Amino acid sequence: MFKRLILPMLMAIFLVACGQGVEQESSDHLTNKVEIEQKESVVSLEEENAEDNTEEQSESGNEESSQKTNQIENLGDLQVHYIDVGQADATLLQYGEHTILFDAGDWRGNEVVNYLQSQGITNLDLVIGSHPDADHIGQLADVINQFSVTEVWLSGNESTSNTFQRALEAVLTSGANYHEPRAGEEYDIGPMNIKVLYPNSITGASNEESISLLFTYGEVTFLFTGDADQSAEKRMMSSGNSVDADILQLGHHGSSTSSNQAFIEAVSPEVAIYSAGSGNSYGHPHREVVSLIQNLGIQLYGTDVHGTIIVTTDGKDYSIKTKKDGTVTPKNTASNQSDSNESSDSNSSSNADTSTNQSNGSCVNINTASLEEVQRIKHIGPERAHDLIDLRPFSSVEDLDRIKGIGPARIKDIVAEGIACVN
Repeated sequence: MFKRLILPMLMAIFLVACGQGVEQESSDHLTNKVEIEQKESVVSLEEENAEDNTEEQSESGNEESSQKTNQIENLGDLQVHYIDVGQADATLLQYGEHTILFDAGDWRGNEVVNYLQSQGITNLDLVIGSHPDADHIGQLADVINQFSVTEVWLSGNESTSNTFQRALEAVLTSGANYHEPRAGEEYDIGPMNIKVLYPNSITGASNEESISLLFTYGEVTFLFTGDADQSAEKRMMSSGNSVDADILQLGHHGSSTSSNQAFIEAVSPEVAIYSAGSGNSYGHPHREVVSLIQNLGIQLYGTDVHGTIIVTTDGKDYSIKTKKDGTVTPKNTASNQSDSNESSDSNSSSNADTSTNQSNGSCVNINTASLEEVQRIKHIGPERAHDLIDLRPFSSVEDLDRIKGIGPARIKDIVAEGIACVN
């Protein structure tokens, strides 16, 4: 009896166990199926979202592109005035209610103030002195004293010249904001974008560390490098910042110390413009620079030939208007002439020329004499002649000790010679 009951009970337990196994397997299978369907559903949803995002991004990109196009189309005209200031630099950028001045001419003139007034300007958003030489900040004090200036940029390098000291005093007393820009900085003044390309830092190398800026107006770009030399140009190229520009102001008045061929090719300008005085004693623009620009098929303009040059752009196209017609042609450089005549000039300065000047009661005015004329003064060779001109004005002959290499003993020689004077 007991055995007969045990067998059915074992069979019942076995069948129940089997049933539970089948049920569990079926449940597991259903769960897995639901999970798969959920995963497939999630993937499908992600794909749909991705497609939606792509469409949204595309639409957003199209919107931004459309907005940019509209902004360019709605830009007013920008006029860039390369002002004829003789053997110096001054450029006015004028657009809408905004005005920017890059460099301020030579200390002996008043062309910059007069020109700004002729354009009806009363306020300047930004005034930039690329470096402290007197042919770039010469009328800076007059500009600051005459107009309402919001901000002034200087490189941070200094000069002992009266011109620089006067300019600095005008900046400090004007109430204008002051800044020393460095490579990598970027600013917007209205629709104008300004990128600082140079210098990264300063070491006292005045010309070489000129403030160099890329101005972008719509799709048209302008590059200014002051008197930056070829080594500075190479540093700009290697910085990773684009130097590409439509219109380039040639460095250092068209001197061969600037305008490295690799740099010009990297900028790839359609137009090159330089500022120089007619018949200047430096021989600017130098023959090799003129030849390089013309051989590359770049349009070339200069204030010595064309007078004031005005570029007008709506942000897409541009046109150029000059005060005078003319063609820039290569000429012999003053540097070569100075090198070849250095010994003869220095010898003659103590002989016939000296005696003639003394007998006529005339002298070499160190504040107005040309590059060649100042080299007639004892101890003033080509290099010191350039320094002398950059450091003008001088209050006395003894003030020449501000020139590097001119100490008390040489000042004594210069005074005894009797050629140099200040009128």
